[in-house]
Amino acid sequence: MTAVGTTTTGPASAAVAPEPGLQPRRRPHYRPAEIAVAAAFLVPSTIVFVLFVFYPLVRTVWLSVHGSDIFGNATDFVGLDRYADFFGDPKLRNVLLVTVLFAVCTVLPTLVLGLGLALALQSKVRGIGFFRTLMATPFAFSAASAAVVFDVFYSPSIGVFNGLLSEFGVSGIDWLTDPDTALPSLAAVSVWRDLGYAVLVFSAGLQAIPEEYLEAARLDGAGRWRVLTGIVLPLLTPTIFFMLVVSTIASLQTFGEINILTGGGPDGATTTLVYGLYKSAFAFGASDYGLASVQGVVLLLLVTAITAIQFRVLQRKVFYS
Repeated sequence: MTAVGTTTTGPASAAVAPEPGLQPRRRPHYRPAEIAVAAAFLVPSTIVFVLFVFYPLVRTVWLSVHGSDIFGNATDFVGLDRYADFFGDPKLRNVLLVTVLFAVCTVLPTLVLGLGLALALQSKVRGIGFFRTLMATPFAFSAASAAVVFDVFYSPSIGVFNGLLSEFGVSGIDWLTDPDTALPSLAAVSVWRDLGYAVLVFSAGLQAIPEEYLEAARLDGAGRWRVLTGIVLPLLTPTIFFMLVVSTIASLQTFGEINILTGGGPDGATTTLVYGLYKSAFAFGASDYGLASVQGVVLLLLVTAITAIQFRVLQRKVFYS
């Protein structure tokens, strides 16, 4: 028997003792000198962000709700009137529609063609390195140089494409001056230029897949299609998701090809938000900085909304091994 009031020791008391690994983690305490050094390292990047990101953003939002003079200085407060004018004007609403259509016409072909070429370039045949380099070459072209090259290809009189069509007895096409063909023709230039980057990224993702997984599937009798859909594509979903987000943002901000090849025409068929912003504020002596700021804010909201939807809907389907 145990006397009343005596303290018992044994397994029961030892069980309630907290384990060392469960101790609450203490927040590290930094000395003032360490904080000062960290702040000093952050100062240069903070200055760059404030001058080239935060201030332009705040200035754009400020101008979008104010009138402005020819020098871009804010005048009278107009509230959301400019936004109402933007969404109430059919021509300006068409700019928003063209922006979305251009993104669809560039992003999906870039992803599909880039992935298909990357898969084809994984073949272990002699000289495949040359073809990998060749397919990645468009990535080295700037928007201006690519636009100049395709301007010659699309020329109605001496263009390469119409020359090929004439060999088959087909009449020439006004690639860049017909409202029905201008936007797809412009999108084709953007797809060609972005294809090299897509091939590089997808090739890197494919090479990161462990060969043991593929070999084990082949030993189990899986065919090429089964290996592709059951192993390769699921393991490649992080790369596909990355390319989808990056390509969408880039397509919504395309400017060089539009400026050189079509100038937003014909009849506004290729005027996107970025080019509409340029036309409102800078082109041909224009100085409507308020309308340009509205288009800039709308573009920011569009990019943010599409990116948020992509993360919300698609990220849960991404397989992170």
